[in-house]
Amino acid sequence: MNRRAFLSAVAASVAGGSVLGAGVRGVAPGLPSGATPPKTAPIPPARPEGAPARTLRKAAMLGMVADDAATTTLDRFKLLKDCGFEGVEVDSPSSTPVQEYLEAQAATGIIAHGVVNSVHWRLHLNNPSTEVRARAVESLRTCLRDAQALGASSVLLVPAVVNADMAYDEAWRLSQEGIKTVLPEADERGVTIAVENVWNNFLLSPLEAARFVDDLASPRAAWHLDIGNVINFGWPEQWARMLGPRVAKLHIKDFSRTKRDKQGLWQGFDVQLGEGDAGWPRVMAALDQIGYSTDPAGRWATAEVRGGDRVRLEQVSRQMDALWRA
Repeated sequence: MNRRAFLSAVAASVAGGSVLGAGVRGVAPGLPSGATPPKTAPIPPARPEGAPARTLRKAAMLGMVADDAATTTLDRFKLLKDCGFEGVEVDSPSSTPVQEYLEAQAATGIIAHGVVNSVHWRLHLNNPSTEVRARAVESLRTCLRDAQALGASSVLLVPAVVNADMAYDEAWRLSQEGIKTVLPEADERGVTIAVENVWNNFLLSPLEAARFVDDLASPRAAWHLDIGNVINFGWPEQWARMLGPRVAKLHIKDFSRTKRDKQGLWQGFDVQLGEGDAGWPRVMAALDQIGYSTDPAGRWATAEVRGGDRVRLEQVSRQMDALWRA
């Protein structure tokens, strides 16, 4: 999904008193004094006896941390640790020095496992301007350098945007061209470029998504599967199964088609984890089938939902634990 559009929609929800709060990456207020914490997603039935153990490693987006007591990067890492998270995704390019992240990692044990390209919605690899495309490629190189320095294994990338001025076939050609330019560096640095499914009018089916990765013809090209982003136009378990070993990372969020239909598109995200239309038992079964959720080494699953203070982050952590049991 388009994160800038998401933030705008979330801001509008806050102004209208929506439950959604202040958004995935903006400031989210804590609960008023004496308020009852929002309910946690129900715990699903136990999995069948003998089912393989799930080994997913739980993470959050750093921008989800919005607690008045967490004013520094170190504070935010400590709070994530306290709330039961093991890892975090951070932005690059960023005004926060890599050294600051490294010090916070060393002090807390929280792992910056992934980097998110912070400018890919502004600097498109398929922009008609050769200058903009060159800047987009350079930003991707910056992400790779930062990821290597952090020990992160992936860079999340929105590869292109299709609209009236940027055609679908050109989006494919130019984004493939731009990614292939930096794949040798990705290989050298040991960092995977993980393309994410978002609301960019591009790569709209799992078969096409698989072909896009395959056409890059590199073990350093993979997919960052966002569960919630699929639900508006598809079924995430099908994407997981068809992408299979191409899935490098997961984003965890939910989406309600009922809220979308009754209240508007962006209100579909105004739902707690486990209470939308993701169909988590089917999603988890598909992740089991492709070996992602049962990998002995442990694979990352990162929440990308409304953040907030300690109470909210603890809630998200519990909800994720419940999903793993689906």
